[in-house]
Amino acid sequence: MRRVSETRVYAVALHHRFRGITVREGMLLRGEAGWGEWSPFLEYEPAVAEPWLRAAEEAAAGDWPAPVRSSVPVNVTVPAVQASRAHAIVTAGGCTTAKVKVAEPGQTLADDQARLEAVRDALGPSGRVRIDANGAWSVDEAVAAIPVLDRSAGGLEYVEQPCTTVDELATVRRAVSVPIAADESIRRVADPYLVRDREAADIAVLKVQPLGGVRACLRIAEEIGLPVVVSSALETSVGIAAGVALAAALPSLPYACGLATVQLLTADVVGEPLLPVDGALPVRRPAVDPHALDILGASADRVAHWEARLAACRAVAAS
Repeated sequence: MRRVSETRVYAVALHHRFRGITVREGMLLRGEAGWGEWSPFLEYEPAVAEPWLRAAEEAAAGDWPAPVRSSVPVNVTVPAVQASRAHAIVTAGGCTTAKVKVAEPGQTLADDQARLEAVRDALGPSGRVRIDANGAWSVDEAVAAIPVLDRSAGGLEYVEQPCTTVDELATVRRAVSVPIAADESIRRVADPYLVRDREAADIAVLKVQPLGGVRACLRIAEEIGLPVVVSSALETSVGIAAGVALAAALPSLPYACGLATVQLLTADVVGEPLLPVDGALPVRRPAVDPHALDILGASADRVAHWEARLAACRAVAAS
């Protein structure tokens, strides 16, 4: 365990419901080099949240590799909103690539089609569109839906996590022409290399916190043998900076990264948030704004909740 001198808990509202939540909570940990973010989602047990803590401590210690580029291309993220709102999000997002959420519970394939048509209209013919189903489809549903959504989008760059398991991804990959990206099938399994061994994906989506830090992700990127897209876990700019550090250190970066998600937050804990300019994020580490942190500080009961989570994760790490 690396030395942490201070912790602060934040609570930031979202512009739209995303991943089932309307408020993002997390803890910032201060170390020798500055702040790191620890923001495992509330339903995660200590064993699942422990790698997230390693990532935060790595950041607070300043243990990141040297960058090989000065900026990182990014996509705008479109929640499962109505078509008109999707169009507005893409127009305001300032990116030439859009990642669109599909297969939302309670919505239909027609809803997804309308959203994608609006996104394509906003991007124009040269923009790139990718979709993320978060494992919501069965194999049959994925094989049926992907060609339909490919047409609605005017061509999909790739489909992220259409089904839950690695074997299901492999089956879908062989049945459709659109490339398949693996996210949960890398970060939520005991062996992140199964997608490589089973030839289940064309692209690896890596997220710094769930996988234990920037250097841990670099090792996976080196060994998995797939093009990498670095994506966020819906963090503040403190956490996004770790994703940027990973993307900046990769030898090759053929795709835009999913790191522009600060746009989904109504506020941030830093003075100069990591927001895209001309479709890219600068490679820098933003400074925490004490005044913003005071405004966004969580209630006393939420602070106690996060302190208890931190103690439980540290117990897991020590065992």
